[in-house]
Amino acid sequence: MRINKYLASSGFCSRRRADALIEDGLVTINGKTAQLGDKVNDGDKVTADGHVIDPSTVKDVYIAFNKPYGAICTADPEADNTVFDYIDIDERLLYVGRLDVESSGLLLLTNNGDVANKIAHGSGEHEKEYVVTADRKLTRSFIENMRKGVVIEGQKTKPARAKRISDTRFQLTLTEGRNRQIRKMCEALGYDVKKLRRTRVMNVELGDLGEGNWRPLTKTERRNLLAAL
Repeated sequence: MRINKYLASSGFCSRRRADALIEDGLVTINGKTAQLGDKVNDGDKVTADGHVIDPSTVKDVYIAFNKPYGAICTADPEADNTVFDYIDIDERLLYVGRLDVESSGLLLLTNNGDVANKIAHGSGEHEKEYVVTADRKLTRSFIENMRKGVVIEGQKTKPARAKRISDTRFQLTLTEGRNRQIRKMCEALGYDVKKLRRTRVMNVELGDLGEGNWRPLTKTERRNLLAAL
């Protein structure tokens, strides 16, 4: 197994982070500094940033978390009010597709770096559903444009499902995850987002999970999630 995949499968970090650690000379295989593309064989001793890595001892964890407004998606130990401050389990977790500080709702977390990457990567076209509150009354042309795609930063977004809920609220289902995409789409059409909440990621729904609370995925949710990947 390639060293970056080995680290991701262990739950230590994502493949991208693994590549960065390898490039910085912080990963070893049997005491020798690892290089990008190196492979790990059975019985090899691997360390990363001073930690011994052993995927065989790791049990995969999958969590649904209702991120509150103001909580930050970051692994920076010096940061205040991070999403990890709310989750009291002794596991190294990765969040799957960040929500910005002003957004709330469903955030998936796992210790399986490969699964995190597959869900978050835009090429998989995995659905993510949001409820958005705009600053003024929605027009029919606004909803149609959200469905067809909006040009932001010189590139048109992929077609999406959009449904008006009330005068100022709508539901939007995306299959991509560009940075602050919904806010930029609304701004391009002359609207400001007042509230943004993610309600579903693939087959996992937020449901009635309280703000700031988390729960393990059910066996059915986990099975269907992994099957879709």
